[in-house]
Amino acid sequence: MPVPDYGAAPLAKTFMLVRGLALLAMVCIVGLTANFVSEIVSTNIDPPREIVGTLTITCLAALYCLISIPFFYARANLGLFIMAGLDALLCLAFAIVAVILGKPLSFLNCMIIADANAAANAQSASAFAQSLASNLGKSGSTLGLQNWAGSTKVNCFETKAIWGLCIALCILFTCSSLILPTLWLKARRAGVPATNKRKQDERAARIAALPTTYSYPLSSNEKEILDEDIGDLVHDVQDGRKKAVEVLRAYGKVAVKAQEKTNCVTEVMLKEAEGWIERGEINMKGPLAGVPVSLKDSIHVGGFDTSVGYSVNVGKPVQSDGALVRMLKDAGAVPFVKTALPVTLLSFESFNDVWGRCLNPHNQKYSPGGSSGGEGALLAFGGSRIGIGSDVAGSVRAPAHYSGCYSLRCSTGRWPKLGVNTSMPGQEGIASVFSPMTRTLMDLSYFTRSFIQMQPWTYDQSVHPLVWRSEVENTYKDKKVLKVGIMRTDTVVDPAPACARALDMAASALRDQGYHVFDVTPPNPYEALVIASNLLNADGTRTFRSYFRTGESDDPGAAEFGRYMRLPRFIKWFYWAYVKYLKRDDVWAGLLEHWHEKSAFENWQWVSKREVYKARWHEWWNGFGEKGDGLDFILTPPNATPAVPHGGMSSAAAACGYTFLFNLLDYSCGILPVTHVDPAKDVLPASVNVRKMNGVARGAYEHYDAVKMAGLPVAVQVVGRRLEEEKVLACMQRVEDALEAKGERYELLKVPEF
Repeated sequence: MPVPDYGAAPLAKTFMLVRGLALLAMVCIVGLTANFVSEIVSTNIDPPREIVGTLTITCLAALYCLISIPFFYARANLGLFIMAGLDALLCLAFAIVAVILGKPLSFLNCMIIADANAAANAQSASAFAQSLASNLGKSGSTLGLQNWAGSTKVNCFETKAIWGLCIALCILFTCSSLILPTLWLKARRAGVPATNKRKQDERAARIAALPTTYSYPLSSNEKEILDEDIGDLVHDVQDGRKKAVEVLRAYGKVAVKAQEKTNCVTEVMLKEAEGWIERGEINMKGPLAGVPVSLKDSIHVGGFDTSVGYSVNVGKPVQSDGALVRMLKDAGAVPFVKTALPVTLLSFESFNDVWGRCLNPHNQKYSPGGSSGGEGALLAFGGSRIGIGSDVAGSVRAPAHYSGCYSLRCSTGRWPKLGVNTSMPGQEGIASVFSPMTRTLMDLSYFTRSFIQMQPWTYDQSVHPLVWRSEVENTYKDKKVLKVGIMRTDTVVDPAPACARALDMAASALRDQGYHVFDVTPPNPYEALVIASNLLNADGTRTFRSYFRTGESDDPGAAEFGRYMRLPRFIKWFYWAYVKYLKRDDVWAGLLEHWHEKSAFENWQWVSKREVYKARWHEWWNGFGEKGDGLDFILTPPNATPAVPHGGMSSAAAACGYTFLFNLLDYSCGILPVTHVDPAKDVLPASVNVRKMNGVARGAYEHYDAVKMAGLPVAVQVVGRRLEEEKVLACMQRVEDALEAKGERYELLKVPEF
């Protein structure tokens, strides 16, 4: 039978060799000890308790070693740790035995004693032999080590052999007690890739098992379906002009192709989705009748894993749909795929060991965004029309900006959050919100309106019973002269040339329409970044790290935060002092100063700071006109740079101020793509010295290269106040209309021909 390798075959074989040698040594000890005891007993003398104890311990150890071998072959990983503990105890036991035996034996010379015993009257006989001879005649007496050791040549060698074998067992059990934890660690590390490979193989098998129609080229009818807005698609399905399963297969084909190109899909639910349609489990009278909807991997769908990129969650399908999915099905939408995200959910990249790395459909060397990066890639590619992501620091907005699609960050309480998984359950300092992402702005408005008209508060108690306010939407859709504030910088990282140009394009287009466009300087955005980062990581990153299995990869940005958080406080103080006083980087030092695990007392203080800051913003906005009506919305970049290259978040993780600010404020925000990176227009001026920037800006700008980034999307962010989704969507439409009037409307990626 081959030796189980536990991810380290040579080490496993070494363990079996050590175990075999230990058993051989114990057999020898038992034989020698039993023989010695029998000799003593034959003279009607009680054997020394040291020898009896050695025999007992050795017999028990031999029995344990025999039992441990089947456990080792059974690949019981937990058993390795238990065995390591028992081996360590046996090492200690045999060390004690070796000391007790060795104390009187260590200076005996068996050959001298043998010579002395050969001459019965020799005066040079050892004191041990004389003592033994004088006690052998005492019936029933107990002999101590000083009595029996070296009484004869045979006994001397027997006892010395027992002593030597006990020392050998100490060494062998020391080796095995070290090998076993190492094997456990290797097995854990080997288990993660094996688990992940099974999951990826399962995805591949699901795609391979799809009906053959999914492998056919797109038909003219399917191309027509892909070109339709979802409002028209719903009417066609409800009027019978198109079948829901035809719509599903059209988008399913493109989703499979998108998966091949970008690795954006996690769970493939196409076969199940066809079954839901056939069995009438989808309400085809709802406002989203027959529209396929993609879901971020963190959303519960009955019968599928919700791994959120952690291998510990693989192979644990949820029993039933979450509130979001139940509501979507009641609205007529058809969930058909789940999409990629980063492990920890705290990154503008989308990589994890379970599913691999998601790629940007415009340039595969770059990230599609995160944490809803799979949604961004799939929507931009054309494999979905509408999707749902979540946002805690920009997680539906960064993917829309990086990949070139549309998204709306809703305020808390407008969308359900029940029936999902997360990396940070209980984290409410900066609440995560589930929000819509779409391929077009028209779809974003229709989807959001239809969703809220389904009364989500009847599915999840956390949703405000706030109906869709069409009058607000219509007010801002008409020819009302808009008052637009331009926030050009978050004061931490100025926008790179491509992002500044996109903002200027949008501002110029709005001015050309006769709108009032003016620069604004809001309350310190840097202060928001400090408060938000301390609230989000108040647990010292313990929660999201608690789900990692040994050997599992972390997100590069989250890993940097985690490493810093785990440093002793005095080391962090020295580093903070170095950054502040030697490097004179007040921005980076101000962030580092309080990055540690917080007590409840400390956390409440930060929550209080958050509320004071939000009140300042409220007062500032109200200062425009009559209670804020002098400022309709703010226009900002969504990020300082376009998409980061893979691994870029290791240095750019803190450069999220343009989005994180509005998570802290809980404002409604929308993203619409404006242009693409143009090397002829967006090269960084030679006068800009990246090395002299603050630590946050330097981490972002070290990846900016307009030549390498050529063709990547660049967006703008439209910001309203809390619970102003209707207004934000209407203003996004006005921005897009203004750009279109100048011939500058963003061009979506075309669905590939196949």
